[in-house]
Amino acid sequence: MSVPQQPQRVAITGIGAITPIGSGRDGLWLGVRRGRSAVRHLTRFDPGPFRARRAAEIDDFQPTDYLEAKRAKRLDRFSQLAVAAAKQAIEDAHLCLEQHREEVGCYLGSALGGVAYGEQQHLAYLEKGVPGVSPSLALSVFGAAGSTNIAIELDLRGPSSANSNSCASGLMAIGEAVRLIRDGRAPVMLAGGVEAPLAPLTFGSFALIKAMSTTEREPCQASRPFDAQRDGFVMGEGAAMLVLERLDRAQARGAPVLAEVRGYGTTNDAYHMLAPRPDGREAARAIRLALADAQLKPEQVDYVNAHASATPIGDRAEVRAIQAALGAHATRVAVSGTKGLYGHPLGASGAIETAISALAIHEGWVPGTTNLEIPDEDNPLQLIGPRGLACHPRIVLNNAFGFGGINAALVLSAV
Repeated sequence: MSVPQQPQRVAITGIGAITPIGSGRDGLWLGVRRGRSAVRHLTRFDPGPFRARRAAEIDDFQPTDYLEAKRAKRLDRFSQLAVAAAKQAIEDAHLCLEQHREEVGCYLGSALGGVAYGEQQHLAYLEKGVPGVSPSLALSVFGAAGSTNIAIELDLRGPSSANSNSCASGLMAIGEAVRLIRDGRAPVMLAGGVEAPLAPLTFGSFALIKAMSTTEREPCQASRPFDAQRDGFVMGEGAAMLVLERLDRAQARGAPVLAEVRGYGTTNDAYHMLAPRPDGREAARAIRLALADAQLKPEQVDYVNAHASATPIGDRAEVRAIQAALGAHATRVAVSGTKGLYGHPLGASGAIETAISALAIHEGWVPGTTNLEIPDEDNPLQLIGPRGLACHPRIVLNNAFGFGGINAALVLSAV
């Protein structure tokens, strides 16, 4: 009788990021440490028809820094960001792919994929007819365009997949890639999330359901996770890709191990397309599943990087979920939400926040909650203020929740 194979341990060895607060592993962390919000008045298009008029835009991204000019021209912004972040992650991990291309794959999450580009092309169609439409349209709008363009650019022939699980997409791509490595199906995976949603109809669709902030405050104060005066999320764009690698393999090649992914859990509220379950019950169960997968107890968690989108009902439900999952420890563990810095880049947010969680472990510092002034009166969590906290978290819980009641949680640890 065969002996069951021990699950492989999974390390994060590289981070690629293109965000409004900085790019690359160092740029992202510098932006987090700086603590300055990138939210401002939206400039990508005229937001005049909508009450929500703020966004977190990336100003300094040049696709030709990562792609040949001809190839860059063929890809929309969604795929450009995906490929750029993937290349950064490979470089950061000092990973040589030459002998492993048939094994290495890519899992990517995005709530909307190339929808914004499709919107732009529809306008071109209305103005110029069929001749005005790019031949690349059909190859750009589907969700897997990002992951397949990464595979083509890097010649990765292993498992490739994309999901569109709303704002949990990026975290779930990472969690599912971890499962592949654990099961011995791939030694290395690229995984993360990408979002490029800043186009009028795409942006406006979220304004119509009153999910986004319409505050009259200064733009940099609009995204207010956990604050009593929060009034909705601020849309952002961004990308984060991680190199996930079998721990023993990473250590053997002397790779920079930033953190270990220990546990993953996911559930669905089965309640409402827009609103989370008010008691946070199923979100709490996702957290408990992740902790059980990690073989850890609630009291071992040192820091919670919360989803904290700054919507009134979302943040309140997450507080209840953390309380239900962690019990008495919920009032003692450090908690913060980082979307006050870079807004809410939808499906990319969970991947960006996984990168931030790994860096919190690696760098020995817990990010603060930008724009947090006064929490809800009934919020018992130990929220970390805007300045952050110097400490050395060994176990970090990272949450991501999406429309449709999609809940996901990852547990990371120091090695």
